[in-house]
Amino acid sequence: MKQSQIFIPTLRETPSDAEVASHQLMLRAGFIRQISAGIYTYMPLAWRVIKKIENIIREELDAVGGTEMLLPTLIPADLWRESGRFETYGPEMMELKDRHNRDFLLGPTHEETFTKLVRDDIKSYKKLPLHLYQIQTKYRDEKRPRFGLLRSREFLMKDSYTFHDSYDSLDDMYNDIWQAYDNIFTRIGLNYRSIIADAGAMGGKESIEFIAMSDVGEDTIAYSTESEYAANIEMASSKFKERTNTEVQLQKELIDTPDTKTIDELAELLSISKAKILKSVLLVADGTKPIMAIIRGDHDVNEIKVRMAVGAETIEHATEEQIKELFAGLPAGYVGPLDLGEEVTIVADLYVKNMVNAVAGANQENKHYINITPSRDFEPDTYTDIRMVQEGDLSPDGQGTLQFTTGIEIGHIFKLGTRFSETMGANVLDKNGKPTPVIMGSYGIGISRLLSAISEQYLDERGLVWPDAVAPFDVHIVPINYGNEDQRILTDELNELFTDEGFEVLIDDRKERPGVKFTDAELIGIPIRITVGKKAEDGIVEVSFRRTNEMVETRKEEIIDTISILKTTQENI
Repeated sequence: MKQSQIFIPTLRETPSDAEVASHQLMLRAGFIRQISAGIYTYMPLAWRVIKKIENIIREELDAVGGTEMLLPTLIPADLWRESGRFETYGPEMMELKDRHNRDFLLGPTHEETFTKLVRDDIKSYKKLPLHLYQIQTKYRDEKRPRFGLLRSREFLMKDSYTFHDSYDSLDDMYNDIWQAYDNIFTRIGLNYRSIIADAGAMGGKESIEFIAMSDVGEDTIAYSTESEYAANIEMASSKFKERTNTEVQLQKELIDTPDTKTIDELAELLSISKAKILKSVLLVADGTKPIMAIIRGDHDVNEIKVRMAVGAETIEHATEEQIKELFAGLPAGYVGPLDLGEEVTIVADLYVKNMVNAVAGANQENKHYINITPSRDFEPDTYTDIRMVQEGDLSPDGQGTLQFTTGIEIGHIFKLGTRFSETMGANVLDKNGKPTPVIMGSYGIGISRLLSAISEQYLDERGLVWPDAVAPFDVHIVPINYGNEDQRILTDELNELFTDEGFEVLIDDRKERPGVKFTDAELIGIPIRITVGKKAEDGIVEVSFRRTNEMVETRKEEIIDTISILKTTQENI
């Protein structure tokens, strides 16, 4: 393809509103253009990358029994009311009404729609298992779209769904798709990890995230220094070793603590360690149920763990108004676990259980209790792990300590179980002729954000550096002067030669200065560049590799062998 015939609007300057390198370079290299906040056009080069990613996904999913189809993006809100997610999904949902004032939404995900299809058309266990997938645009009204394609309001996604009559069948297909995901991301060339994750609004009991390692990632990963353990910070745990506290228990005492609403202020006033303070965090589960989470003052509460501990679908911090209503106008800084009404569920962290002579809010303004001992002075409804892990904690498998890194979520798989089929009545007749809810799995890959993840891992100071598997073209032929007869003839001969060998070729036939051509070639990041210059009449060209900057001269007749040898050498680097 000739470069003069393809729309590649490169930029010399870095756009001021682009925060991260991948966003900056994809704009400068003419891969994307912003239409509105969080809404992008995929220009021809980006679209070629996307198509190659999609083809890899199709090959791997088809190999494990997947069947591709396409669902509508416009979904009747009644489907989401059936599942209960219309009220709980949150403000990210794009809602609209038709001319008859009926509620619709632009699909952020498609569990409900797929469940309806199976409910309406699959009646017997003999039709299961079933693995369906689609590649489609999704919509989420992000509060703060940022980092280009990493957090946008309209994005491309592969979502697939499996349907089963047993959990053994779900486990088998879940593992097959997990392996397919490993194959996909490995073929693309990403440095990634699969980690334990939270299912969130998707529901279900088990999920795995696939994270591309990157300094600009919004996900924090806790990993063991000596084992394969890795988890999203929200789901990470550490090995808890219960210790007997031999400290002499003192009698509780009410003291004045004026203007001490924070843990830091209280520790300073009493000249004690924050580890001696009971931090009481009031949360609200499923919009109505008050939960008091109790952790040590030097720890942070993990809301996801609290949600799982109480079996709620949603959890959020209580507002100041809710706290005042529950505690008769009391400011948040003085709330504590003593003398609470039955309507408040107390969930205490494991590290709270052996505390002795601790300090806690007295549920009175400007007052705290000292010498509080849990299980003597108050009894939590449950003790469980509800703290955020900290770097240096012992890994939960006992091997090594936890360290933190960041990454970009590129895929997520869920064991949904019967969360959607039960609420939406998707049943099949089992082997005994009895109706039973269909067991489901859900699996997603963020295709458009993969462009950013790949770019972040492969860019350099001169531009993008696409891995071979998904590069928009395989070879970039850059004649210094395409109007020169020798250079034009050799360029066209090379194009034919590469095309016959199965390479996709981009020819820079533009009437531009050599410096402009080379700068654009480096920005675009095609793996192999062939420079056709003054030695064209002798059939000699320069071959350069974008990733390593290695350059060699070779004759036209030897160019395929030269490239093959050099690529093999690079792969072994």
